[in-house]
Amino acid sequence: MRVSTAERTMNYVVLGLFALFALAPILTILATAVSSQIGQAPGLHLGNFLEAWDVGGFGSSLGNSLVVAAIVVTSAVTLSVLSGYAFGTMRFRGATVLFYVFLLGLMIPTEATVIPLFFDLRSLGLTDTYAAIALPQIAQSVAFGTFWLRAQFRTMPVSLLEAAALDGAGPVRTLRSVVVPASVPALTTLVVLVFMWTWNEFLIALVMTPGGGLRTAPLGLANFQGQYTAEIALLSAGAVIVALPMVIMFLFLQRHFIRGMLEGAVK
Repeated sequence: MRVSTAERTMNYVVLGLFALFALAPILTILATAVSSQIGQAPGLHLGNFLEAWDVGGFGSSLGNSLVVAAIVVTSAVTLSVLSGYAFGTMRFRGATVLFYVFLLGLMIPTEATVIPLFFDLRSLGLTDTYAAIALPQIAQSVAFGTFWLRAQFRTMPVSLLEAAALDGAGPVRTLRSVVVPASVPALTTLVVLVFMWTWNEFLIALVMTPGGGLRTAPLGLANFQGQYTAEIALLSAGAVIVALPMVIMFLFLQRHFIRGMLEGAVK
């Protein structure tokens, strides 16, 4: 079907309006972050980022978030690959029931489990540790990761798996040499999503670290907001600092991420 020039122009206009609508808040925050503070002369003030970094202590909070994100992403993706591989390519008794048990992790909200989890982890002496922040998020992410990768692995040609078996490859070698390389877009999408959810997690980090010694980036930004509620320029600079690692990661992995999302939509 041929698309007329008018239709193509209208498509670009609509897409441009949607892009402007999505970018407007981001551009507003960036412009505010470099604007003058109260009592300063108007102009471009890049020093707001340095001041926000020093005063807000974002170095330690970003470091804590990076450690937690590394633990959660590595553990959740690894476990999701194994469980998704089992549910997607193997047939065993109770697979359907067990898969629905995994899906319960997608249905139960964090607010319903965070308080019982806090008392359980406190009885184990794990509160105010990286494990207390990471373990609940690993459980949540594995539920989605299993669902996501099961769909990916089930679409793989059976002949490909059979050829690997005929070549003498066992399940582990087949997973490592055949399944994982063929699923890079889906795995990249999962990595980006889990990293984004972990980086933005506020409630679990707040409840599981009552001592405040392991304040993550969202908690650091909330604490910074409490100190500088009236200084919008510094608050915007702090928000940009907190969001920057996530933006950088997406920019590096956007090609695989978009490809993985499109493949998931098709499936």
